[in-house]
Amino acid sequence: MLHTLKNYFLIFFSLFCSSHASAEANPYLFIDINSQKMVSVLQNNSELFKSDRNKYENKIKEIFEPMIDFKRISASVMGKKYYLLATKEQKYDFINIFRDSLLNTYSETLAQWGDSSISTIILDYDESQDIKNIEVKQILDTGSSKYPISYKLRKNDEDWKIINIIINGVNLGLTFRNQFQALAISYNDNIELTLQNWVSDAGDAGVS
Repeated sequence: MLHTLKNYFLIFFSLFCSSHASAEANPYLFIDINSQKMVSVLQNNSELFKSDRNKYENKIKEIFEPMIDFKRISASVMGKKYYLLATKEQKYDFINIFRDSLLNTYSETLAQWGDSSISTIILDYDESQDIKNIEVKQILDTGSSKYPISYKLRKNDEDWKIINIIINGVNLGLTFRNQFQALAISYNDNIELTLQNWVSDAGDAGVS
């Protein structure tokens, strides 16, 4: 009997791991599963939102942070001109600066959505095809309005990572790049001062 239970457990564990790996390899499931985790945070922590906003937003960040290719996005935000002007240390510094600002922007925006639901448009995906870039679309339903969300993903080795997000027509990557360029110009292309004064701001990200 014990031997049989052990075999059942091994079979279950094998199937679970296989399913999880498959989900991570499928960009549509990757986005959908993690989005539903964030929706669960929104729906089950309304009291925490009122009592400890930082702790509430950290729950969202824990899910969202591993999904992002911060190195690629931060380079895109700097743009070719300023990326080439920056030293290796400045590039590294901006990755960390941008990581914090993007996570804050996204978690603060998401926190406003309350009891919203998110549905992912899941298309057929052939894992055997050598596809490096893909777009995954969602619909955010706030109860009173519906907004389109588009995730641009790139495959690194076996993992998919987000490299841009477009919410209701607001291209976050382009918005941040324009902000970086404007800030750099205001400091006469001084990269160090630009990094010291960087604050990302996407407003309400097109959702109000």
